[in-house]
Amino acid sequence: MGRTYIVEETVGQYLSNISLQGKAFVSGLLIGQCSSQKDYVILASRTPPKEEQNENPKHPKAQLDNVDEEWATEHANQLIFAVEKSVCRKRLWNFTEEEVSERVALHICSSTKKIVCRTYDVHDPKSSARPADWKYQNGLSASWLSLEGTVHINIHIPLSTTSISYTLEKNMKNGLTRWAKQIENGVYLINGQVKDEDCDLLEGQKKSSRGNTQASGHSFDVRVLTQLLLSSDHRSTAAVQICSGSVNLKGAVKCRAYLHSSKPKVKDAVQAVKRDILNTVADRCEILFEDLLLNEMPEKKDSEKEFHILPHRVFVPIPGSAVMLCDYKFGDESAEEIRDHFIEMLDHMIKIEDLEIAEDINTACVSSVNNEALMDNTDEEQPKQPIKSTILKIQQNIGVIAAFAVAVLAAGISFHYFSD
Repeated sequence: MGRTYIVEETVGQYLSNISLQGKAFVSGLLIGQCSSQKDYVILASRTPPKEEQNENPKHPKAQLDNVDEEWATEHANQLIFAVEKSVCRKRLWNFTEEEVSERVALHICSSTKKIVCRTYDVHDPKSSARPADWKYQNGLSASWLSLEGTVHINIHIPLSTTSISYTLEKNMKNGLTRWAKQIENGVYLINGQVKDEDCDLLEGQKKSSRGNTQASGHSFDVRVLTQLLLSSDHRSTAAVQICSGSVNLKGAVKCRAYLHSSKPKVKDAVQAVKRDILNTVADRCEILFEDLLLNEMPEKKDSEKEFHILPHRVFVPIPGSAVMLCDYKFGDESAEEIRDHFIEMLDHMIKIEDLEIAEDINTACVSSVNNEALMDNTDEEQPKQPIKSTILKIQQNIGVIAAFAVAVLAAGISFHYFSD
């Protein structure tokens, strides 16, 4: 028996209203959450076209003259595995053995409105498509729990000179991976308590007159306690290494994750928060240092430091839902620009008053030294005001759309809308 997808009714309305506008097909993302029992979809978003894309409106079927079930299946196969492979390279966490590894591809015929729903195991490229049930449900978007907290980070990353091929990207990935272990091994307090991971998250919550736990819209406060390296029972693994410089990341990160309210476990809540923390820090570092590499930082004198402002996290609610998705605000970007970017990425109307900027300034300090030996646990003082800021733009960086899925734990889910 295949998997069952419970889908918000407004998603069905959105899909039925999509217009091909002379194109052979339209593709997009389905945003939701996987669970051991059922999967949930609360938003559909059409993939925004690239500026350089030019289609021939006189021949809309030129690329897909023979659209059939076999072609659609193969197309979904290529898309889902390519997306998973790309996203996996950037993750600071790994799937657990208990997690669902199937992702769905939905095909809709524009004329007959026929839906074909199939799943693929993203961990097995040789796996074949499996049929799945697609069921609409009203009010699904309201049945979610939120988990919120703030994590203070101070990550020191030495930039190794032991290998010419050791790029900034590799150094950053290694440094963040070491920090990620602290987050993975941390202690998580939910509403001030440490709970057994197999306990029901809603245990002890108030119940309605019908005996059901009142879960919709409920918010949990999460605090993260990480272990100090010096308090470990194991011998210190600190080592001296020859470096050309270092990067220090400092600030307070707002984490926010969501779970469907159908029998959530404590371990599900902790896992969701962990991944949100790891994803948002990794995303921001990638955006910042990609820009620095593209602009080629100028040569600096020995021991010179340079400070850059990391992007702020901005949240907006899914229309008709308490669930919020995130993007990032850079430098002097206005509220209108942020709203327009959300509209472009989500293909839904967003109001300026719905934008929620969640954080104060976070910085990345890049130090340049001449063959200096740095310890992995070296600390740096952060100035009250950044000396220099780098303004980053991601309007053309479609890859950053993965950030939208952070809060809801969805990836690799797609739909195709095509003509017959």
